[in-house]
Amino acid sequence: MDSAPEAGGENQGIRPMETVLVGLGGCTGMDVVSILNKMRVSFAAFDMEIFGKRAADHPKVYEHITIRYRFNADRADAEKIVRAVNLSQDKYCSVSAMLAKSARIDAEIYINDEAITSVSHGVG
Repeated sequence: MDSAPEAGGENQGIRPMETVLVGLGGCTGMDVVSILNKMRVSFAAFDMEIFGKRAADHPKVYEHITIRYRFNADRADAEKIVRAVNLSQDKYCSVSAMLAKSARIDAEIYINDEAITSVSHGVG
């Protein structure tokens, strides 16, 4: 781990608040894969991008987080994929549940590069 030079670091590693987003991605990503496997939904590829906007004032918590879920999958499975993401966000992902107490979390779902839906969770 590291920080910016103006904070005494060398800008050589991940920052502590970035690890929070990594934890969120790992938590919800593992949930979604597990849920889709139980639903017998197959997909050729799955990845996520996560962006966070922090408050201007200390302690500079995350106020808004966007998770972009991207699947290469059969478009006919869109409803199940959306359900899996919502189950992760609303029920299973403890990191999401914790962050949703202070931040709005937007889940954007794409299948084969086509935007399917965007759902908000948390405050805001």
